[in-house]
Amino acid sequence: MKKSLFLLVFSANAVFAQFTDFNIIKEIHTQNKGLVVSAHPLASEAGAKMMKMGGNAFDAAIATQYALAVVYPQAGNIGGGGFLVGVKNNGEQFTIDFRETAPAKTSRDMYLDKNGKANTTLSQYGRLAAGVPGSIAGFYATLKHAKLPMEKLIQPAIDLAEQGFAITEKEASLLNDQMKHFNEHNKIKSVFQKTEPWKQGDILVQKDLAETLKRIQKYGEKGFYEGKTAELIVAEMKRGNGIITLNDLKNYKVAERKPIVFDYKGNEIVSMPLPSSGGILLAQMLKMASYENLEKYQQNSAEAVQIMVEAERRAYADRAEFMGDPNFIDDKTQMLISDSYLKNRWKSFNKNLATPSSEVGKIIPQPKESTETTHISIIDKEGNAVAITTTLNGYYGSKVVVAGAGFFLNNEMDDFSIKPGVPNMFGAVGGEANKIEPGKRMLSSMTPTIVLKNGKPYIVVGTPGGTTIPTSVYQSIVNVLDFKLSPNLSVNAPKFHHQWLPETIAVEKGFPETTIKDLESKNYKFDRITQIGKTEMIVINENGNATAVADGRGDDSVAAE
Repeated sequence: MKKSLFLLVFSANAVFAQFTDFNIIKEIHTQNKGLVVSAHPLASEAGAKMMKMGGNAFDAAIATQYALAVVYPQAGNIGGGGFLVGVKNNGEQFTIDFRETAPAKTSRDMYLDKNGKANTTLSQYGRLAAGVPGSIAGFYATLKHAKLPMEKLIQPAIDLAEQGFAITEKEASLLNDQMKHFNEHNKIKSVFQKTEPWKQGDILVQKDLAETLKRIQKYGEKGFYEGKTAELIVAEMKRGNGIITLNDLKNYKVAERKPIVFDYKGNEIVSMPLPSSGGILLAQMLKMASYENLEKYQQNSAEAVQIMVEAERRAYADRAEFMGDPNFIDDKTQMLISDSYLKNRWKSFNKNLATPSSEVGKIIPQPKESTETTHISIIDKEGNAVAITTTLNGYYGSKVVVAGAGFFLNNEMDDFSIKPGVPNMFGAVGGEANKIEPGKRMLSSMTPTIVLKNGKPYIVVGTPGGTTIPTSVYQSIVNVLDFKLSPNLSVNAPKFHHQWLPETIAVEKGFPETTIKDLESKNYKFDRITQIGKTEMIVINENGNATAVADGRGDDSVAAE
C-alpha cells in the first residue's frame, strides 16, 4: 500500500529544491537488499540511500536517525536519547545505551513542593524536565560499525533542514494540538510556532537546526557537546529553571552493554538490558506464556489473551520494584528472567479468573497514559541487523526548542520515580530503584529487539508507545512465532496492553468483542483506546526473502536499497 504527498513549489525567480514529493510505502518484499523501516518516508529513504552508496545497516541507522530529527520533530531527535541493539554478520551482538542522564545539579526531591507533594508539571514541561541528551554520542558510538564517514551520513538531514520539506497531515495536526505548549514554554519564537494553523503540505524549513547539524559535521561530537551548540543549550537553561551545564554536556558518555539474550522455542532473542526494562519484561512475558503452550491457541482468542495479560501483570509488578540504572542498583536481571523464579511467579495463574493485581504488588492509583517515541528496524544485504528506539519522552519532549539551535529538548526526567509510588506520564510506578540521582540514567520501556534463527537475523522489531512498548513487541513476536501470522498482520492486527496497574486491559479498535466478553466473565476490565504503538518489523525467512512492514497507524514507511 502506498500513500503519496505531492506539492509543487514555484517562485517567480526559481524552483526550490524542497522535499515535497514522497511516497509512504507500507510493505516491501525483497531479497539481498537492504531495508529500512522508520516513522517517516524521507528518513527511511535517507538510510536506504547510504546503503546504495556502499554503506551498511549501521550507516543507514545513523543517517535515518539524523533525518528523523528533522522530519519527525515530535520524537525524532538530537535533543533526547535511545537504545541500539545490533547483530553483525560475524555473530557479534552488542547494544549502545545513549539514554539521557540526570544533570549534576539534580536531587531526589527536586520535583516535590514544600509539603512533599510531587509536581509532575515540572518533570514534564519546561527546561527543568530535560536530561542531558545522548543521541549524538550514540550516533558516534555507532560509527565504528559503519563504513562511511559521518560527513556523508549527516548530509541528508542537513539538506532536509535547510531546504525544507512538506509536512504530513498527522504532523500538522499534532503541531496544532501542541501550539499552546510551544507558546507557553518558548521565550524566543521557534519555527514551529505560527499564528495560522499548520496544514498538510506546509513547508517546514529549519535553518537553525541545519547550522547545528553543520557544526556536528565539521567538529564531530564536540560540535554538539562543546562550543556554540553547548552554549546555546546552557543559555536556554538560563531562560527558565533548567540545570544542564557545560560540564554536564562535556562529560556525557554512552554505555555499551551486553544484550539480554535468551531462548524462546529454539529462537534466540537479543534485546536491550537495563536501564531499559524492555528486555527483562520481554524475557519474563515470553517465558511465562510458554508454560501454557501459547501456540495451541489462536491470536487474540480469550485463552491466548488471558495467558499473555497475566504474564504482563507479573512482569510489570517486578518492573516497579526491581528495575533502574544498573550502575546505581543491585541488578537482579538474572534472577528475574530465571525459570525457577518465573515458574514460582506463575503458580498463582488461574485460567478461570483474573489474578488481582494486589496479589502481585502494592496497589497505587494510576493516571491515564499518553506517549511518543520512535523506532527504526534495518537489515543490509551483508547480514547485519539493527533495531533502534529513540525518544524525547512525550510529544516534542519538554516543548522547549533550544533558541538558535532549532531542536526540542527531552522531558526524560519524568521517567525517574520523582517520588516513590507516584506514577509518571505513562502510568508507570517507580520505587527506590529508579529514584533521581546525579549522572543516573532513567528507567525506560524501549525494547529494540532482534530474533535470530540458526544464528541469522529472523525478526527485527520495535515500536514507540511508552509502557506499551514491551507488550507490543511481545505480541509482535508471538504473532509470528506462535500464531504464524504474516508480518503485515503481526504489525497491524488490533493490540492489547496490560501493565499491572491500572487493572484494566487496554484494547484497540477492532479487538474481538467475543474475547472481551469471555474475559469480562472472569473479572477482567477493559478500556477501549485509539492506538497502541507504531511497530516497525522486518522478517527474513530461511530462503533469505525479506518482508518489511511499516505500521499502518502512522506515516511510517519502508525504503529499500
